Amino acid sequence: MPLVQKRTTAIILLTALCLTAIGVVPVWGQELDISAKAAVLMEARSGEVIYEKDMHAALPMASITKIMTLVLALEAIEAGKASFDDLVTTSEYAANMGGSQIWLEVGEQMTMKDMLYAIAVGSANDAAVAVAEYLAGSEANFAAEMNRRAQELGMKNTVFSNASGLPPRTLGIDAEHHSSAYDIAVLSRHAVRVPHLIELVSTHEYTMRPETTGKPHLYTLNDLLDRVLGSGRRYGYPGLDGIKTGMTSEAGFCLAATAERDGMRLISVVLGAPTKDARSKDTRTLLDYGFRTYEPVTIARPGEPLGEAVVSWGKEEKVSVSTVEELTVGVPRGTQGELTREIDWKKELVAPLQKGEVLGELVIKRNGVEIARVEIVADSDVERANIFQMLLRMSKRLLQSLVPGE
Repeated sequence: MPLVQKRTTAIILLTALCLTAIGVVPVWGQELDISAKAAVLMEARSGEVIYEKDMHAALPMASITKIMTLVLALEAIEAGKASFDDLVTTSEYAANMGGSQIWLEVGEQMTMKDMLYAIAVGSANDAAVAVAEYLAGSEANFAAEMNRRAQELGMKNTVFSNASGLPPRTLGIDAEHHSSAYDIAVLSRHAVRVPHLIELVSTHEYTMRPETTGKPHLYTLNDLLDRVLGSGRRYGYPGLDGIKTGMTSEAGFCLAATAERDGMRLISVVLGAPTKDARSKDTRTLLDYGFRTYEPVTIARPGEPLGEAVVSWGKEEKVSVSTVEELTVGVPRGTQGELTREIDWKKELVAPLQKGEVLGELVIKRNGVEIARVEIVADSDVERANIFQMLLRMSKRLLQSLVPGE
């Protein structure tokens, strides 16, 4: 009989996963010195909250708003609804945004790629609005899309009214515009997996209009971004490759940050820090705590066989399976022994099967609670056996069953 249970423990897995506890006791409930009004630290793969301070409080988030603007633009590109080469035309409304900007002129056209770099690196309000109008026809329509996507992602304490993060009252809008540290972490967790997002937000500097004399040279506003200067000196927080800063008098100093070490990615969010230095200090404190108390565990690597599964009506009785991407998850130090893994089959394993065909998902749990999953695929084609091959196979099995055991 084929292995077709909807969900079964992964007995077929041949590779060994070291899940032995190493005897380190994690620090739970430690009080951190956080000056921001709200903060959260999250393990990106599982979404587990490692530390929080008033993480569900609804607060203004300034230009952190632009994470959603970038996500919607990049998702439109991924879906084929837009491209990096599209020319985006600047409206009078977009050109008059004020605040952080790249000084777009009315009617000026710029590629979508340059506009997105302007948003990600220079936090350009004019570029954010221009992109919003290009994708949705108006900023109001785009804000509706932002709210729709927020609901899909489970951001329950978030309301968007614009694409830039400027206070609604300065735009003459009678509307709410707020989020929470937890919601921003949820958005960031999704954002880091959107194609090209990390590429954009990890950029230290970018030159706009390189062929003109009026070219602005943009530098990231995220001073914690990990980078090596021309002198060879390393600057920033080790492993930090995004995501977005924000600051208004109403919101204070805000930062959604992410850092990755040894395949384990953490996300921190601080909202309402009193100063820029305090924002950086809070972020370092959160990430240091996370990397100190959590450790990465690599469950699977792409193309590395996990084991074999029985296939009905196949020329070969079994097929090797592997994951389509690396699966590394961060867990509290000393809790590896709590991990289990299962296969969630999405289809019956009946030939014919094609190499690369998705068969199910590898599910990782800690203490019975799911913390991660990744697709598994067939490592080779399995052709359907003919009736003579099946009869021969059944005959062999029958003969084997008749042979007395030793």
